[in-house]
Amino acid sequence: MKKYDIAAIIWPAYTGDEPRTRIFWPEGYGEWQTVKAVKPKFEGHMWPRRPLWGYVNEADPFVMEMQIEAATSHGVNVFIYDWYWYDNRPFLEQCLDNGFLKARNKDKMKFYLMWANHTATSMWDTRTANRWDPIWDGAVDRKTFEFIANRTIEKYFTEPNYYKIDGKPVYMLFDIENLVRGLGGVSETLDALEWFREQTKKAGFPGLELHYTVRGKGYMDKIIDEETGMTILTFVNMCNFDGVTHYGYTDFVDTKKSYPDVVRDVEVGYAQVKETVKAPYYPNVSMGWDPNPRYPHFIDEICYDTTPENIEKGFALAKKYIDESTDLKAPLIVVNSWNEWTEGTYLQPDDINGYGYLEAIKKIFIKEEKEN
Repeated sequence: MKKYDIAAIIWPAYTGDEPRTRIFWPEGYGEWQTVKAVKPKFEGHMWPRRPLWGYVNEADPFVMEMQIEAATSHGVNVFIYDWYWYDNRPFLEQCLDNGFLKARNKDKMKFYLMWANHTATSMWDTRTANRWDPIWDGAVDRKTFEFIANRTIEKYFTEPNYYKIDGKPVYMLFDIENLVRGLGGVSETLDALEWFREQTKKAGFPGLELHYTVRGKGYMDKIIDEETGMTILTFVNMCNFDGVTHYGYTDFVDTKKSYPDVVRDVEVGYAQVKETVKAPYYPNVSMGWDPNPRYPHFIDEICYDTTPENIEKGFALAKKYIDESTDLKAPLIVVNSWNEWTEGTYLQPDDINGYGYLEAIKKIFIKEEKEN
């Protein structure tokens, strides 16, 4: 039976254990405050939605033991933790460090990091979400980059259940523009990434499996170096990333339509990346899109018909892509997400679909393979 690496992204904000989250969610239990307070924006809006597991603290190892069991029993065997560095220190590490890594059954689940190096804004706070005021800059200089890289190698890459491809720890970058801006330019960034690879080798690994979250054509065609006119796409290809994926469907297709229609566009999007990006593409599956919980006003960006039956189509497409690809080093599928409740794209069970989304994964990746 073929095995697949179903890697669900975790947004580590469902805890009150990070003191700095109080500026966004003062009640003290993280972004659950926003989820709990959501009101429907129109008749028929699929909110509020309630978590079947309750508003749990995901920095609690006992909570994560339960979630690991639920995930792995349905075919999700990797967690991708969003990881942040703001104001010269880590942000939102508690869910990973105190929850997941202290769970007694953590060996059942692999994990890796995606450095979400975007700038933090007031968008996380529903009281100020319409303004997008910058709170913390996501760009870092070379000295800070080296500190982060060395700390990551020592603290996380050495964990026995850190996800690796061909023995190389996987590490994903989110914001290429902030990376270049902080490091001082494209050549400086290429040098820093090569240094990171060498540092990983010095730590005893065969290398670094460096991934990046690409976007749609409009973004990839943006100029990243004014002096040469170099586009983001050209620079990404120069970086020689070992793999690319998308963070979510909304980054490369119009999600303001029915989920089955979105999936048809996603198939085209997969092909476009494969044609333009040198690195192997690992397919993304999203549960839909609805950012309205974070905003006091209506955001007309809703993906609808996100039933478990329709979600199966997204996973079936990703499985087909994996099965037909010859350039992939791992059967990796990136899922948005495990718990992005306030973006309307999550696998965790709720009071509308129950365990339906997890059952969709189980049907496609476990039950189908057993039948074959």
